[in-house]
Amino acid sequence: MTTGLQTLDTDACLTLLRGVAVGRIAWAGDDGTASVLPVNFVLDGTAVVFATAPGAKMDAIQAGRPLTFEADDLEPALRTAWSVIVTGPAEVVTDPAEAERLKSLPLAPWVPSPRPFFVRLTPEKISGRRIPLHPGGVTTEHIDPGDEPT
Repeated sequence: MTTGLQTLDTDACLTLLRGVAVGRIAWAGDDGTASVLPVNFVLDGTAVVFATAPGAKMDAIQAGRPLTFEADDLEPALRTAWSVIVTGPAEVVTDPAEAERLKSLPLAPWVPSPRPFFVRLTPEKISGRRIPLHPGGVTTEHIDPGDEPT
C-alpha cells in the first residue's frame, strides 16, 4: 500500500469531481489579492459549469481574469483526502440554446438566483492529489450497554 502523497491522472480527477457538488472559484484582483468563493457545480464533459448572479465572480469573469477551480473531500477519522484543481478560461454562456441545454444538467445551487448566468470553465490543466488511506491509526470505542444513561 502506498503511504505517500499520490498524484492523480486526469481521469481519476474527473471521477472524483463527479462525486461532489461544491467547489471553490479563485482569482486575483488588480491589487493581487486573491478571492475565493464557493460554488455548486456540475461537469459538462470535462468543463466545470456553475450558475451565478451579478457580483464578484461575474465581474472577474467578464474582466477576463484567469480562474482556478478547486474541489476536495476528506475523511478526518481515516486521515485520507483528495484535492483536484482545474485551471483555464471561463466564459459566461450567452447562447440561449446552450443555456437551455445547461439547465438540463443536474446542477442544484443552494441559493436560488432570480437571474442566474451559466459559466463554463474550460480546462487547460487538471491536476489532483490524494492522501491515501493509511493502515492502522483508527481507534474505536466500545460502549458497554450498562453504561448508557437512563
